[in-house]
Amino acid sequence: MKIAGWILSGLVALFIAGASAAPKLLQLDVAMEPMRVVGWPEKYLVPIGLIELGCMVLFLIPRTALLGAVLTMGLLGGALAANLRVDNPLFSHTLFSVYLGIAVWAALWLREERVRELFPLRR
Repeated sequence: MKIAGWILSGLVALFIAGASAAPKLLQLDVAMEPMRVVGWPEKYLVPIGLIELGCMVLFLIPRTALLGAVLTMGLLGGALAANLRVDNPLFSHTLFSVYLGIAVWAALWLREERVRELFPLRR
């Protein structure tokens, strides 16, 4: 289970770093356009990218993994709210944050025995 958790953690981190944070930090149009759609100024592109990277680093370090997961959920909640506000498509855009959040917590649950004890599938 622990190995599967680390594999899923790595996949989530690679996705967030490669598909979300890097385009923001490089100020690519693929990152700027969604910001325009939800009404966020482009000046927030780099800070949001840095926050995403910071959350993923915290998530990947075992001692700070729980904090990283919680902070990532806050970030994903903001993304969900922004997409909901502009009436973006529900299942592909708005709920994507929920899908990613489930992957974050599933990875943490698989790799951390303490989290499994706190949230057991069975008693």
